Amino acid sequence: MKSYREELWFDTKTRRAYLNITPLVEAAVKKSGVTEGLVLVNAMHITASVYINDDEPGLLKDYDEFLERMAPQQATYRHNETGEDNGDAHIKRQLMGREVLVAITEGRLDFGPWEQIFYGEFDGRRRKRVLVKVIGE
Repeated sequence: MKSYREELWFDTKTRRAYLNITPLVEAAVKKSGVTEGLVLVNAMHITASVYINDDEPGLLKDYDEFLERMAPQQATYRHNETGEDNGDAHIKRQLMGREVLVAITEGRLDFGPWEQIFYGEFDGRRRKRVLVKVIGE
């Protein structure tokens, strides 16, 4: 069995952002040489997320508005009493999830219709990483 590891780094200019990282994951799978297996894509920071959905601008705006209603940035959070100002970002990450696992079939990501992999940033303006781990044959 083969194993391949790569880190993707992001530094968004805004506090919240939604980046389609599918091409970057596809490139890592290709570099791995794995044709049958799995790829794990994992946000390595507690205020960021990796998730799968459609790359449609209205849906991305809907996500952003939904998350802001569920965990408003300006709300009062006990976490912020520690000197931080990102209590909302921690909750948004929990709602969107930490990682995705995608099958690799014949060297390609085995997606359903419209599926794409996204990096969700909820406390940006600093450098953060995503782990891509490919295993298989």
